[in-house]
Amino acid sequence: MAICLLDNGRVKFILEEQTSSAALVYKAATLNAAEMALDELETKWGDKYPVVIKSWRNKWALLSVYFKYPDYVRTTIYTTNAVEAVHRQFRKLTKTKGGFANENSLLKLLYAGILKASERWTHPIQNWNLTLSQLSIHFEGRLENHIDL
Repeated sequence: MAICLLDNGRVKFILEEQTSSAALVYKAATLNAAEMALDELETKWGDKYPVVIKSWRNKWALLSVYFKYPDYVRTTIYTTNAVEAVHRQFRKLTKTKGGFANENSLLKLLYAGILKASERWTHPIQNWNLTLSQLSIHFEGRLENHIDL
């Protein structure tokens, strides 16, 4: 998700064609393929968007860790539709409000909004059981307190 969020944060002003080129990086099958795609991205768009490429290069050691996961786990990680839907719901709830009496009133509004939004979340995550089992292996002891495995 970090790659996609970096991509969304840095590339949102870039046209669809450039974003498709960037997607080849985080959708690559292997780390080597991703590095080759990043090189191609830099060759194609580096002169026009040097800040974006520099950002990816500077954070590559952190971002590339994600390639240690199987493909179906990576797909779950870089698919940010659910996160973006929550953010969109929060923006919709708060943009018309001038202010809040206190932090608790904001939290109550967001909580009520997330409950209402969650009623529409009916699409299951593809390969979720397999993904969850892999995450429990990679992050041993961290999920058991939060999820019944």
